[in-house]
Amino acid sequence: VQLQACGGGLVQTGGSLRLSCAASGRTFSKNIMGWFRRAPGKEREFVAAISWSGTSTYYADSVKGRFTISRDNAKNTVHLQMNSLEPEDTAVYYCGIRDGDYVVALSAYYYGMDYWGEGTQVTVSS
Repeated sequence: VQLQACGGGLVQTGGSLRLSCAASGRTFSKNIMGWFRRAPGKEREFVAAISWSGTSTYYADSVKGRFTISRDNAKNTVHLQMNSLEPEDTAVYYCGIRDGDYVVALSAYYYGMDYWGEGTQVTVSS
């Protein structure tokens, strides 16, 4: 399984970015797709995840109400719409897949991902 993320960049505080990640290869049909991030000097942290059906989503408290995750199963893609960006959102963002038969997206928060993309840099200037 390969994941390719894009959409990162430099934006001012309060701005928006939309990240996208395309997956290729074979996975279980009811997988979870999601995003983690790693800020400079910090460990990688969970951002958001979405179930295969799209009916279950889960967000980190720090992004709730500002970020929206969505997916297009026909194109094997996951998106992260990021609004009201803050300097604290500056990080490398990684998309991932937790493979298996899942109903709730929360599983990605607890167990992490099985496959990862290379990451895309998001920088928010103050």
